[in-house]
Amino acid sequence: MTILIVEDDPDIGSLLRRGFASESYQVELVGDGEEALKAANGKPLEAIILDVMLPGRSGIEVCRALRAGGQTAPIIMLSARSSVNERTEGLLAGADDYIVKPFAFEELLARVRVQALRRTNDDAEPRVLTAGSLTLDLETRQAQIGATRVRLTEREVELLALLMRHAGEPLARADIFTALWAGHGGASLNVVDVYVGYLRHKLAEALPEGVHMIVTVRGRGFMFEPEPV
Repeated sequence: MTILIVEDDPDIGSLLRRGFASESYQVELVGDGEEALKAANGKPLEAIILDVMLPGRSGIEVCRALRAGGQTAPIIMLSARSSVNERTEGLLAGADDYIVKPFAFEELLARVRVQALRRTNDDAEPRVLTAGSLTLDLETRQAQIGATRVRLTEREVELLALLMRHAGEPLARADIFTALWAGHGGASLNVVDVYVGYLRHKLAEALPEGVHMIVTVRGRGFMFEPEPV
């Protein structure tokens, strides 16, 4: 169980390294974005703890590059910036969670464990979901429509899997939020709309122009249509 910590503040970095090591994690600590990309390249990781304010590349840029390069480990961003727009930017970049500084190590540890628990629970579920022309591989985190593959982040996979399991059934925003973001400090209901939009955009790249698989049901929420409309 290796945790990659990307933090340029030596005091915070040292605190995190000691904390995770005391919980029996292997820890790799780097201080800038370029080092982070090298350290994470092709390596299975339990989680990546990523500071937003880094020398050179920002944490947002690093997060995007990690996802573009195929890194699928949960990414938890740390930042003193706490506005909704800034948190949303981190999530849209591919982060799975966002914690505002100052924070308690116990909370960060709990969030890392929640990510691991979600993966463990997923092991009991079918590894491949199919609905209409869409196939979702929960292990590789890839969606496929026909011959076109779509790479997804962990949270996008969770959202798509939830919608697919309820295909043809509208899911309220509040229910989606409870299923995927309950207990995540700082998250608000509009994160559901953000991720639905992000997922729609990625799936649309594999569908004919103007065709969608995730539709808005006025007054009821969002619904996955096995046959795109």
